[in-house]
Amino acid sequence: MQAHIPVLLKEVIENLNPSQGSRLIDATIDGGGHALAILAKIMPGGKLLGIEWDGDLLKKLEEKINNSVFKDNVILVNDSYVNLKSIAEDKDFLGIDGVLFDFGMSSWHLEDAGRGFSFTKDEPLDMRYAEKGELNAQEIINRWHYDDLVEIFKNYGEERFASKIAGLIVEARKKQKIETTLQLAKIIENAVPFWYRRGRLHFATKTFQALRIAVNRELENIEKGIDQSGRVLKTGGRLAIISFHSLEDRIVKNFLRSESKAGRLKIITKKPIRPGPSEIRENPRSRSAKLRIAEKL
Repeated sequence: MQAHIPVLLKEVIENLNPSQGSRLIDATIDGGGHALAILAKIMPGGKLLGIEWDGDLLKKLEEKINNSVFKDNVILVNDSYVNLKSIAEDKDFLGIDGVLFDFGMSSWHLEDAGRGFSFTKDEPLDMRYAEKGELNAQEIINRWHYDDLVEIFKNYGEERFASKIAGLIVEARKKQKIETTLQLAKIIENAVPFWYRRGRLHFATKTFQALRIAVNRELENIEKGIDQSGRVLKTGGRLAIISFHSLEDRIVKNFLRSESKAGRLKIITKKPIRPGPSEIRENPRSRSAKLRIAEKL
């Protein structure tokens, strides 16, 4: 399994402050980077409930956990955090000490999943986190109307050349079905100006991001998931949320403000915690991460 580098690990542990006997939920357990550090703090007697939508990724983590000293302290569930409250009820995990959401994309999905998340590999256009999901990226690219493509590229990718990219996709699919990541990346390359292809950010990044968000309904799911966090926390329990782009962070920030005004949460981080230069050097993918912390009143 590809080594998973947890983002803002020290800051997450400091702010969640897990201690012996604590009970916490890692709602996006991924490769277990944050979870293993939390488990080290809550031993002995603590419990961690880990939720992961991708069954393949969860199986790999399960093997790691079962071969560790933490195997009796972890409950793993293959489900989405949109069902956070019902999962917590089912596993007797209400009134807990902390909840962590990390909305970063797994390194495993980019490098090993083979589902078309990366524009640097020739893979089928899929982009589903859960393979049983109904919608995939190939269906969007080949079947959605031009206006709908423009809308998701603009709204989910904040792509300035959304119209040109959508137009070229519509033209290309008339001649041949677009089935792979490299096919799509080539179309995007031909749709954008030369200077854009030479920018710091890869020219296909925003379009691929938009497709991934649309396929997995990420923004809608974030709202549903974090809205349930207060219902599983005890008074004084802490909520930690890591977001990676402005669309996610806007949802998180608005949610925390609303809950704060309603007297349900106290915002601990007036400004988000960002990774320092040394972390960014060691893990460049961390550079856009923002950690926000709140406490249940």
